[in-house]
Amino acid sequence: MASVDICICTFRRQFLATTLQSVARLTVGDHKIRVIIADNDLQPSARALVDTMRSQMPFDVTYVHAPAANICIARNACLDQADADFVAFVDDDEVVAPGWMAALLAKAAASQAAAVLGPVRAIYGSDAPHWMVEGDFHSTFPVLVGGTIRTGYTCNVLIRWCAPYKALRFDLSLGQSGGEDTAYFYQLSALGGMIAYAPEALVEEPVPADRASMDWLVRRRLRFGQTHGVMQAGSRIKALAIVSGKIGYCGVMTALTAFSPILRRRNWLRAVLHLGVAGGILGVRQAAHYGQTTRP
Repeated sequence: MASVDICICTFRRQFLATTLQSVARLTVGDHKIRVIIADNDLQPSARALVDTMRSQMPFDVTYVHAPAANICIARNACLDQADADFVAFVDDDEVVAPGWMAALLAKAAASQAAAVLGPVRAIYGSDAPHWMVEGDFHSTFPVLVGGTIRTGYTCNVLIRWCAPYKALRFDLSLGQSGGEDTAYFYQLSALGGMIAYAPEALVEEPVPADRASMDWLVRRRLRFGQTHGVMQAGSRIKALAIVSGKIGYCGVMTALTAFSPILRRRNWLRAVLHLGVAGGILGVRQAAHYGQTTRP
């Protein structure tokens, strides 16, 4: 039997109620579960919703007010509250499958990994472009490099909450630009932590209309690239030479696949990712994305 603190950071999002309803339906057997909700708004705007949901939850619920408008403040508040064997993160705009936690814990036990990632499947609305739905540009899966997972994400993850990983925290300087989860898991890997993948640990995420556009995808890939660029070690000149070659290759592939609405966009987004890496290497300041608007 294991204990797990499920952490959900929220910022003015009513969908949190749906997320909590899905957590309430988890099949967890004898495992001990607690839910920690960190409200990142300046005012404790989620407190009333959380208090209303408590009676519907079969697990203990801890509410933490962690202002303001910096996701890392909320993530770190969750970690400061955690006292279980494992910490899990899921977003406040997602729905977890009933077997989500059981699948993460089973993989953690089998692999002894420091962290276990699960897939996030995008759910598109009827007005989403056909190329976007067919190409599935919003779903999230781990990236393998040389057969291993070197970094991760916080939209679906289980972390073994013991030394030395217990000392890790999210970088506050990335709390509005994003990329804080990428940086966090790079640190975890640097400490020798293995990251595993549990494909059965499914989470679903509806794609809102304001994200169902190529412009949003470009901004997201650029930010991803910038974070990876900042994490680059070694010679900047060598790193820039390598990434310049990748940008050129992806540019050529974009032209060669111009006939395909999916492949053309996929190759262009890879080029944008590498442009972001170059910007990160050169120290280009990242734009603020988090906490800028009121969320639905």
